[in-house]
Amino acid sequence: MSINNLQPPSNFGTMSGMRNNQAGFINALLIALIACGVALLALVGFGAWAYGSRQDYKLNSDKKSATAAAAAKEKTQAADAVLYAEQAKNPLKTHVGPDAFGSVTVQYPKTWSAYVIENSGTPMNNYFHPDIVPDTNKTTNAYALRVQIVQSSYAAVMTQYNGLAVAKRVTVNPYKLPKVPSIVGSRVDGQITAQKQGSMIVLPLRNVTLQISTESQDFENDFNTIILPNLTFSP
Repeated sequence: MSINNLQPPSNFGTMSGMRNNQAGFINALLIALIACGVALLALVGFGAWAYGSRQDYKLNSDKKSATAAAAAKEKTQAADAVLYAEQAKNPLKTHVGPDAFGSVTVQYPKTWSAYVIENSGTPMNNYFHPDIVPDTNKTTNAYALRVQIVQSSYAAVMTQYNGLAVAKRVTVNPYKLPKVPSIVGSRVDGQITAQKQGSMIVLPLRNVTLQISTESQDFENDFNTIILPNLTFSP
């Protein structure tokens, strides 16, 4: 028998093909498993990131909410304190000056104290300030309110303030009290003394001059809304 005539069994090709098919199937399965593993790892990583982000957002959100709540509470407390301080000023106290000098009547917050000086040299020289009136001998102290009658004519008193207006240290404008509209004087705003910024009303009162002033800009609102609207005198 010739060796060249020998042939492999008829099922050899079939078995070889099956082995190739199995190898291909295993490779495909392995690739699929790897892909699933990668996808699973990605999913786990995304879940961890999402959870961490959510926790971070929650913590930050809680912190922001707490900060906002504290700020809102502080704002409410500040507003309540302002409201209480305003309410505490009422009912207003009243002081009336000498009859011989127009019975100047001043209404001021009940939370303020008054230091009243009345003598022949200075008919009226009164100091008003919250709680306690500071030392009146200390020229640097600024008072919430001063009410004075000076024994000089209105024209003489205004000479100095008109000079300060020229120097642009104050502004001077016509003014009359709401309750005494028949008397026209002046309102002086700015550096009313060498060391003090504030506002002063200067009014002629018979043969003397009435001066009403606040020596601190901190009390401008009370000056404008409480003192001036309620102040009266007999011309």
